[in-house]
Amino acid sequence: MASEIDPKPGARTALALLLGINLFNYIDRQILAAVEPQIRETFFAANNPNAMAITGTLGTAFLVTYMLSAPALGWIADRFSRWIIIGLAVVLWSLASGASGLAATFVALFITRVFVGIGEGGYGPAAPTLLSDLFPLQTRGRVMAVFCAAIPVGSALGYVLGGFINEHLGWRWAFYLVTPPGLLLGLFCFFQRDPRASGVARPKEQRAGREDYMTLFRTPSYVFNCIAQTAMTFAIGGIGFWVAAYLKFRGQPESSTKYFGLIIVIAGLASTLLGGWAGDRLRKKYTGSYFLVSGVGMILAFPFFVAMLFTPFPAAWFLMFGSVFFMFLNTGPSNTALANVALPKVRATAFALNILIIHALGDAAAFPTIGFIAGHSDMTIAFLFVSGMMLLSGIIWLSGMKFLGHDTAIVEHATASS
Repeated sequence: MASEIDPKPGARTALALLLGINLFNYIDRQILAAVEPQIRETFFAANNPNAMAITGTLGTAFLVTYMLSAPALGWIADRFSRWIIIGLAVVLWSLASGASGLAATFVALFITRVFVGIGEGGYGPAAPTLLSDLFPLQTRGRVMAVFCAAIPVGSALGYVLGGFINEHLGWRWAFYLVTPPGLLLGLFCFFQRDPRASGVARPKEQRAGREDYMTLFRTPSYVFNCIAQTAMTFAIGGIGFWVAAYLKFRGQPESSTKYFGLIIVIAGLASTLLGGWAGDRLRKKYTGSYFLVSGVGMILAFPFFVAMLFTPFPAAWFLMFGSVFFMFLNTGPSNTALANVALPKVRATAFALNILIIHALGDAAAFPTIGFIAGHSDMTIAFLFVSGMMLLSGIIWLSGMKFLGHDTAIVEHATASS
């Protein structure tokens, strides 16, 4: 007989499949960043001062459609099989990513990124809610950290693969080669079973009503988390998209993106796993532990990042390593907190609304903003602005600590009594 702290049947298989999908999710995102200088050279004149701001809209095109489609697809995921939705979403974004390599004009490339965003809008809200339903509260932080470990690893592989493929085959092949694995992973989803009602439409009494959704906005820790994640997403998303341009500005060769990728793999992976473990471990002593780990991490990342901007290479790489390590501490804990303070029947929508908020006000705004500042001053000034967002996010998470334990207990009590 399974205990209440054991995962449900099929939980580990689901984690492995979703981890693989998340890996290619972030590979695809950062391949675009790795080859942005070459895309800019393909479609714009070298003396165009607005070229960086315009290519920055490729990231915005993805994020705007991602954040706008997520609430609608999250609402559907609260009612129907999440595996079917995830499978269709992964197939769509994989085909769209391959089409990015075929784009003959900048407008065509822009349109393909729109469809990548729609595909990820179906995956983003559904995947973490499946894990939340399959794994118990006591281990949820570590499980979410394992799932989120694909973020640094996939991002790093995106930089490394993007730079390597671009160097040997050209930037278009970077998009072609990520398509087949994504299609295969998407097809595997259709053979999985949703733990809710065998994956069919949910009974009416189990569906969320308007009041259930409004409760999210009256949950302080949910609101604090969304605001803090918005500032964090502005910083991390902006750095991720513009790092290739920054390294070029600092006089580093195009191949130097592979060093940034290596930093993301080592520092980001270790930090993500450590953050999830620390959040679970400290929860016995601090009910707001997930916010504590997240906030302290971002505040410590701030001085490392600022120092990196004014330190010559190669010494700057060590400071970048420290900054990346502390920035990624929040990945598992902040997403675990989202799941813990939302009722199961509205979790997909809670994640979808979070996606909408953090990307609308976070990296969707960061891409052109940083490009504009850099184009009219320089990359150092642009990244100094980014560093302020790091500090802000850490302060907000620490301010919300006092609410997290109470909000989590309310959800757990309601779930146990239902």
